[in-house]
Amino acid sequence: MTGTIINFAAILLGGLIGLLAGHRIPLKVRQTLTSALGLFTLAYGVRIFAQTQNMLVPLSSIVLGVIAGEALRIEELLNGLGERIQQKVERGTNAGSPNAQRFITGFVTASLLFGIGPMAILGSIQDGLVGDYQMLAIKSLLDGIASIAFASTFGVGVLFSAPIVLLYQGAISLLAGTIGKGFDQSVILEMTSVGGVILAGIAISNLLEIKKIRIGSFLPALFIVVGVVLLLNALGISWY
Repeated sequence: MTGTIINFAAILLGGLIGLLAGHRIPLKVRQTLTSALGLFTLAYGVRIFAQTQNMLVPLSSIVLGVIAGEALRIEELLNGLGERIQQKVERGTNAGSPNAQRFITGFVTASLLFGIGPMAILGSIQDGLVGDYQMLAIKSLLDGIASIAFASTFGVGVLFSAPIVLLYQGAISLLAGTIGKGFDQSVILEMTSVGGVILAGIAISNLLEIKKIRIGSFLPALFIVVGVVLLLNALGISWY
């Protein structure tokens, strides 16, 4: 879990720098930097989506995932979690106030952005299996830079994404180490492909603010796609 701990520390450090020095960064610079990160995230999401071996696999997983996500009201659960944390950190603040919404946006956006993607999955597996945390070290640098921009724009909510990353990536590393082997390559490719769609949605909805999308409802697709691929492989269906 060495790489995950480094990643956790990088997000906290970057977030603290953003909070402490954010007021010294001109508003236009912060807005443009956030837009730049949004464009990069969109392009990165499209790039990793293109790794899919059959577009029907991520498409079907996303459709089923969104249906499950809406049924489970995951978006509301994420927002509720953000509100509860925000109210404990900033006591007396109305949950519907601009400050609360800013906190929630920072928490949810950073948690999803830092936790989704091939680096988070593959890097955690490598760290858990053989103790190779090089990929997570690179991810830590990127996340640290991004958290500076996010914290200066969205505030303290960004810092609370660090424990989410610690739990998520740490769980993957521990699971990989316990099982003794990583996921099948086809599973990894399709998981990252679905993650690419979610990253693109984050960019469009929260970073570029082009159109509001209920991104939380997409999250079950990351787990459903594993079942879809394993089922196709078990049935011997040639899908790539």
